[in-house]
Amino acid sequence: MSLNEFLPLAVIASSLLPGLIIFVLPERYLALRTALNLLGAIAKIVFIAMLLAGVQAGEDYGFRHAIAPGIELVFKADALSLLFITLSAVLWLLTTFYAIGYLENAPHRSRFFGFFSLCVTATMGIAMAGNLFTFFVFYELLTLSTFPLVAHRGTPDAKQGASVYLAYTLTGGACLLTGIIWMNSLAGNAEFVHGGFAATIGDGHETALRIIFVLLIIGVGVKAALVPLHGWLPKAMVAPAPVSALLHAVAVVKAGAFGVVRIVDEVYGAEFAQSLGLLLPLAIVAAVTILWGSLRALAQDELKKRLAYSTISQVSYIVLGIAMFGSLGTIGGLVHLVHQGVMKITLFFCAGNYAETLGIHKISEMDGVGRRMPATTAAFSIGALGMMGAPLTAGAISKTWLVDGASAANMEWAIWVLTASSLLNAAYFLPILWRAWFRPLPVAWPEEHIPRRKWHETAWLLLLPPLITGILTVALGIFPDAEISPLTWARFIADVEYLAVPK
Repeated sequence: MSLNEFLPLAVIASSLLPGLIIFVLPERYLALRTALNLLGAIAKIVFIAMLLAGVQAGEDYGFRHAIAPGIELVFKADALSLLFITLSAVLWLLTTFYAIGYLENAPHRSRFFGFFSLCVTATMGIAMAGNLFTFFVFYELLTLSTFPLVAHRGTPDAKQGASVYLAYTLTGGACLLTGIIWMNSLAGNAEFVHGGFAATIGDGHETALRIIFVLLIIGVGVKAALVPLHGWLPKAMVAPAPVSALLHAVAVVKAGAFGVVRIVDEVYGAEFAQSLGLLLPLAIVAAVTILWGSLRALAQDELKKRLAYSTISQVSYIVLGIAMFGSLGTIGGLVHLVHQGVMKITLFFCAGNYAETLGIHKISEMDGVGRRMPATTAAFSIGALGMMGAPLTAGAISKTWLVDGASAANMEWAIWVLTASSLLNAAYFLPILWRAWFRPLPVAWPEEHIPRRKWHETAWLLLLPPLITGILTVALGIFPDAEISPLTWARFIADVEYLAVPK
């Protein structure tokens, strides 16, 4: 086996093997479990760094294994997949630190971290899948590995939230499988290719291809929380904060959005999808989701549910960008996949800190919390301002490219959607910031679990991750054209793999 074949497998194995070992570890083996988690996360980043350098230099990385005649597991580490797995790997490392602190005295930690590792493994497989069969296998593995995480606490609400999640995702999986079988019957076990392969099927199948597209988009749209397939996401907020962070920023929702990118660009191809009249309806669904998620967020007093509806809105920015026929929209959508992940994980980390430190779960309980937890609230403020698209934040960069993409594609209505969404973002985030920083302190917090010690507002394993991602949110906004920035890589993808970038 060559290095170019080994590295994609190593990326997958670096979370799979530790996860399998962690499953059988007794609860008391805290140090070993922590070491396995961290070593796996660090090894994954090292392997991905090697892939990034190689792909930028023009190397091809891939692995294939025949399961049965005509059925192969195919992995490829290209520029697009590396954008997603780099985001997932970096945020997985930070979420691992956070989860270790969050679950310090909780039961069933081996089970939690075992499924946690499997979830990341599935995400890596989705990102590097080279054909629809491989994509489906890991897509369903993601469903099965995240279900126990949502149900982890074992409460009636947790079980109900997990059941709703499973019902939605298995239904979506059935639609996805139907579309894959139908597509493979027309095209054979075709592999993902830049520009898509659907156009090669031939004339006379246009109606079938339109129906297949709908089935595939429904399949991935469930995880991407496209309206009306989004109902599971707010209910899944009963999960622990590390799981919420994983769902929104690292794995599930992002996997759905990434699936949309693969289907549009590497199954159908943007040009062929446009000729079939598929991109405009997809853009309209994304626009409705953007506005609906923002409007529903306004009505939520529970902090995590407001953040959940915000995710429903923000992730559809990615879909909207991909549905714009042009390179600028593609870049905007791809860079928002990364930027939204960094900003949203910051917000969920902070929400977890409020809950674990002071027992705060509702926005109405956040009066003066900025003076009790200034570092956490500063990170939360940065994440919120980024979501609004404030200057010098990551959100400003991706929203600017999306607006430019809409203008270039003659989709002025999309500009109004993005503008309205930003105003709604401000409407549901600014009152939180006002309450946190400027309202008087309450007589007592709902339940103070971690007493303040001088500058030490909460456990350092809970505080450090949101501070890092908050700083990263600002850095991505100040240095968008840095050599290793998501924007630079998104331009590289658009230039090399999709449409020519205007110079």
